[in-house]
Amino acid sequence: MGSLLSVSGKAMRVKVGVVGVGAVGSATVLSLIERGGACREVVLVDRDSARAEGVAADMRYATPLSPTMEVHAGGFEDLSGSDLVILTAGVNEKSGGATDRSDSQGRLRLVETNARVYADIVPKVVEAVPDAVLMVVTDPPDPLADLARELGGGDRVFSTGTLIDSLRFRVHLADRLRVRPRDVQAVVVGEHGTSEVLLWSSAAVGGIPVLDLLAESGTSVDQIRAEVEQDIRYANITIIEGTGASQYGIGAVSARLAEAVLRDERAVLPVAAYHPGYGVTLSLSCVLGAGGVQQMHEPSMTAQERAALDSSAATLRKAVERARSAAGLA
Repeated sequence: MGSLLSVSGKAMRVKVGVVGVGAVGSATVLSLIERGGACREVVLVDRDSARAEGVAADMRYATPLSPTMEVHAGGFEDLSGSDLVILTAGVNEKSGGATDRSDSQGRLRLVETNARVYADIVPKVVEAVPDAVLMVVTDPPDPLADLARELGGGDRVFSTGTLIDSLRFRVHLADRLRVRPRDVQAVVVGEHGTSEVLLWSSAAVGGIPVLDLLAESGTSVDQIRAEVEQDIRYANITIIEGTGASQYGIGAVSARLAEAVLRDERAVLPVAAYHPGYGVTLSLSCVLGAGGVQQMHEPSMTAQERAALDSSAATLRKAVERARSAAGLA
């Protein structure tokens, strides 16, 4: 049973399920505990039930330091009553062989393997909790979100999209400009992957265009752009080379997005949902709240950036077909 949380004077049960308790799933749960207040119950589901039990036990010992939260392991049936289910199950880049910077597919190399995982787990999730919002974190998240929609999730499906990429963009620009990352406004759209589009034209600090500030640095702006884009597109590989898994940043992102959904914040964030105009799930500026993505808006773009976004959408459409085929839906 979910626990009670008071929102605007009304008592409500707020429960979150996490399916897949590997590095990312565990980091997500820890971030939920540390941030506190968004939910009162978290149930962990993993094909390795002993791992789920172990992670739940470990996390429980941290809960006294945060607002009241129950963490426990269970099966798919224990997802019943969840408002949100976070899907992190599947192979990661390292185990799936997606750590070659020269490979243009990037995370999309994992699509067939993880599509088969989703073909197994998503129907079980939807059967247990048909009205829950599904947040797809597993790489590659955008085509897997499309697959989850078709497997029964409907319109209440979104992926973490390019929020983590946008945060990385802000961090790298802040390093160059010697300012706080939170004072940088910069957005990445399209695929969470190598075809993503960094919107340099609208990036700013305190209303001042980033490109103008970089031009004052004395270093070639084209060189800086190339270096920053390289760092962001392959940040996951750099992390994996050092730690074996990219987990803490995306865990914090997943917890933040959970808050936006559970609190019906209507927060504007670059996450990914299905866009009928592009015929695929991709990241734009989205309004995120109860039920998932409520609105999608295209940021202002140059003609070159828009062409790159169209190309990214085409890449994703091909990936969705591969995912459908692997899942036996083609």
